[in-house]
Amino acid sequence: MMNTMTTQTTVAIAVPLEAELVERIRAVDPSVTVLYEPELLPPERFPADHAGDPDFRRTPEQEERYWDMLNKAQVLYGLPNENPAGLARIAGSNPRLEWIHAMAAGAGGAVKAAGLDAATLQKFKVTTSAGVHALPLAEFAALGILNGFKRSAELAQDQAAKVWPELRTPTRLVNGSRLVVTGLGEIGLETARIARALGMIVSGTKRTVEPIDGIDVVTDNDGLAGLLGAADAVVNTLPGTPYTEKLFGREVFAAMKPGTVFVNVGRGTVVDEEALLEALENGQVSYACLDVFAVEPLPQDSPLWTHPRVMVSPHTSALSAAENRLIAERFCSNLRTYLDGGELPHLVDTVHFY
Repeated sequence: MMNTMTTQTTVAIAVPLEAELVERIRAVDPSVTVLYEPELLPPERFPADHAGDPDFRRTPEQEERYWDMLNKAQVLYGLPNENPAGLARIAGSNPRLEWIHAMAAGAGGAVKAAGLDAATLQKFKVTTSAGVHALPLAEFAALGILNGFKRSAELAQDQAAKVWPELRTPTRLVNGSRLVVTGLGEIGLETARIARALGMIVSGTKRTVEPIDGIDVVTDNDGLAGLLGAADAVVNTLPGTPYTEKLFGREVFAAMKPGTVFVNVGRGTVVDEEALLEALENGQVSYACLDVFAVEPLPQDSPLWTHPRVMVSPHTSALSAAENRLIAERFCSNLRTYLDGGELPHLVDTVHFY
């Protein structure tokens, strides 16, 4: 980065954000000017609703002011209008743009969807909010594992039918069981930490294979099938890329031990949903807890909605009331690094788009 402490840096807030968090950004350094016009931003319907109310409309004059504000900035907090089209537009209209901080952990998909050429992608950096969502996602993954081991779906059905079975059915012990985490990044490692606290033995996959403290075996995705035969539960945290597309297909599900509990908090495109349904039917998978799907919203005719051993979560497990604060704190830390000429963390990979 060419920035120095004597240079004025302009940050524009492109998405809804509470005024007190804007003040935190202003407080990072006297050289920072923050452009923030809340009347130009759609109101949030819930905490961390970065896209805001879809019925919100700017007047033509407000629309002009919004883009004029964004075009004055070297740094953007959020993608313009929180969508790929907004990113494509600002990339073409703001030659001074150096850095955009995206709200999502998996912002690579939006960057790819913007359809920017390689030369344009070299002009500015995009950082993600990866890691901010690690704890809520890991807690949700633990919920999925526990649901599967403790038969919560069957209990709910029996309760709804007011059935008290004559024969008692045992639950499975999480302690001493084996977990495989695909994608030992921040979400995967946080999931592993919680799983180990429950007494699980954790292995997993990573693009760069290296020993990780507390992880039994680390391999790449080519070695995944070899881990699955001994696994009692599998948690996917992998992003959606061409290399992960339908990674969990018939062959991978067939490599699982019968009765495996499967949790997906990564991206829905990593799973072949037809193959998952087959695995649920043939017993390879005993229970699936899914926060993400190949098509979102999940189509009304998807059999996953009504499957008795599937939990459907509408891609909300990362959301917490603290999210806006955590993202703003992450941005403030990044802004300090940017001002000091350091290397920004969590950059979107413009080759693999994650």
